[in-house]
Amino acid sequence: MAVPKQHRSKSRQGQRRMHIHLNEVKSNVCPKCGKAVLPHIVCKECGFYRGKEVLNVLEKLDKKERKAKEKEMKEQGTQEPTGEVSAEQLSRKS
Repeated sequence: MAVPKQHRSKSRQGQRRMHIHLNEVKSNVCPKCGKAVLPHIVCKECGFYRGKEVLNVLEKLDKKERKAKEKEMKEQGTQEPTGEVSAEQLSRKS
């Protein structure tokens, strides 16, 4: 049976484990809805990424949830996402 030859102090043990830790998750704020979002990821609340609608969040919800989500979006002051694009949005480089 293996037996350690010498006692390891708590200091030496701590030095060995110094790099074994969790890193803090960095998150950004969605400019559209204000929720916390991971960088380079589409916002799951509003479906926007870099100012453009990528996911239609309301499409996958049932009728009752959709109404609640639309009401919440109106209270926050965001517009209901539509598929129409204006001339200004087309001419703007992003």
